Amino acid sequence: MSEVRVALADDQALLRASFRMLIDHTPGLACVGEAATGREAVEVARRERPDVVLMDVRMPEMSGIEATREICQGVAALPTRVIVLTTFDLDEYVFGAVRAGASGFLLKEVLPDELIRAIKVVAAGEALLTPAATRRLISAYVAQPERRVKPLPEMTAREREVLVMVARGLSNEEVANDLHLSMGTVKTYVGRLLAKLGARDRAQLVMIAYETGLR
Repeated sequence: MSEVRVALADDQALLRASFRMLIDHTPGLACVGEAATGREAVEVARRERPDVVLMDVRMPEMSGIEATREICQGVAALPTRVIVLTTFDLDEYVFGAVRAGASGFLLKEVLPDELIRAIKVVAAGEALLTPAATRRLISAYVAQPERRVKPLPEMTAREREVLVMVARGLSNEEVANDLHLSMGTVKTYVGRLLAKLGARDRAQLVMIAYETGLR
């Protein structure tokens, strides 16, 4: 993979400086912009077109969730991927972040090595959702009183099987082991699902699976 370009969005200057130092001293990563408000985050993303934005939830002018929605789903939606960072491990943030188009969710006390790994994973097109976060996301969606079930596009039995397993939070390796398939085959199936369902990454596949009533 070529150099991963990262933008930082957080209203705490000290935290941005810490993240910038970590990123700029990591081979293969480069910090290309900073923002102190949600609105600035959208502007930086549109101007610099980073691969990944580290987005705080609580910011002035526009929340991180709203800024994520603008970047990922707005009129001028970008291929940029967003990792939402917060000090609050709340279900509403996990659910809101993924609904807005975020590819990952981390607490700010994440260890440096874990943050670097998260950036690289998301930049590579994967989602950063632990099985626990996935279960909470599913629970939050199913608990909605007026949720609507959307029709699922036509797909093969195997594709449906893989989608169900992804929706349960299983990794490619776990899917491969359970279905006795090679990793390459599982990646091919996941790629087909992303294309068929118009999803950005695995996080959106989880949402689509439950929006269509597939579980």
